[in-house]
Amino acid sequence: MLQPPSLQRPLVLGSTSRYRRELLERLGLPFTVAAPDVDETPLPGETPRALAVRLALAKARAVARKHPDAVVIGSDQVADLSGQPLGKPGEHDRAVQQLRQMRGQTVIFQTALAVVCTATGFEQADLAPVEVRFRPLSDEEIERYLRAEQPYDCAGSAKSEGLGIALLDAIHSDDPTALIGLPLIRTCHMLRAAGLVLP
Repeated sequence: MLQPPSLQRPLVLGSTSRYRRELLERLGLPFTVAAPDVDETPLPGETPRALAVRLALAKARAVARKHPDAVVIGSDQVADLSGQPLGKPGEHDRAVQQLRQMRGQTVIFQTALAVVCTATGFEQADLAPVEVRFRPLSDEEIERYLRAEQPYDCAGSAKSEGLGIALLDAIHSDDPTALIGLPLIRTCHMLRAAGLVLP
């Protein structure tokens, strides 16, 4: 039996990403944020899909250990260029390199989601891939974009919710918020399955 909203379990977002926090706020549920302490280094031979799912689960489980009564959300995103993972660039030169690799290419942004509740034994994970086709960008366009938006904390060096949309030819997805970092359609399904009441 579902609990009324005032009695339902606390919700914790296992991420310090402001993009994920802003997305989760759309659902109108009270939640807190906790930083997961997880090594994000890919395993030898690990595919971008497998990496994203493993890290989303690891983040949710790490936070759930400290908040056993809560429903915990973990998420991770890996840019997948022909099977090669592209993470957050962290600085300008790496971002330039990433965008040069991606220009004129189709990149799959593998956005993984996990929801865990230790108290009930609930655990689900899913993947929301987003296919993104980049324009054949010139070096000058890449430099102008990076100087304007500085997307160094984003997998693949582009913010589709900002100026990064100008770099793209097309986006294909069944869960449009996945590209920003948290697939809200899947999040709603999983939170309901975990026993939370959504507005």
